[in-house]
Amino acid sequence: MTRIDPIPVREWPTEMRGALAAMVPPEPRYATPPTKDRPKGLNVLGIYAHHPVLARAFFTFNGHIMMATSLTLRQRELIVLRVATLRNCAYEWAQHVVMGRDIGLTDEEITRVAEGPDADGWDAADSALLRAMDDLVRDGRISDASWKVLSGEFDTRQLMDLIFTAGAYETLAWLIRSFDVQLDADLADVSPKPDHMTP
Repeated sequence: MTRIDPIPVREWPTEMRGALAAMVPPEPRYATPPTKDRPKGLNVLGIYAHHPVLARAFFTFNGHIMMATSLTLRQRELIVLRVATLRNCAYEWAQHVVMGRDIGLTDEEITRVAEGPDADGWDAADSALLRAMDDLVRDGRISDASWKVLSGEFDTRQLMDLIFTAGAYETLAWLIRSFDVQLDADLADVSPKPDHMTP
């Protein structure tokens, strides 16, 4: 049972059109993620429809993360999937399993994200990236050990994008879990899913 019901698409306020348009940054580095035959995430968008002004502001920020980040798409998806795991956010996880596959992550890699930075198979940079997510979610600060590796791999802009990506999806997980946003039917059966994660 949801705490706040999403507004159905046909009832969205007209301001949602402008909010959605704000997702496309002025200077994208990456193409708009594919939407054909992909889950639409209408339940979470229906929550944003309650507050189109906030939606526009967040979508502008999220558009940078999705299409203008200085990180690689693979790095972005590793970050989001790890935050979703740590926050037990099945909605965020399912959406980004689909997006991760679209940019080339394998199901084995996706499963390994849930296992964490010490799972067999990560190189030092990937392990440090995932460990930094653990640091940020747990302590609100990247540890010295993680920083030592990441600062040798990433420049200042990339480090900023890393932190802001984690923060954006941490905030989104708070919204989804606090409002008890239910998985859309087209997200409900997306796997692999971590054993501990509940819808």
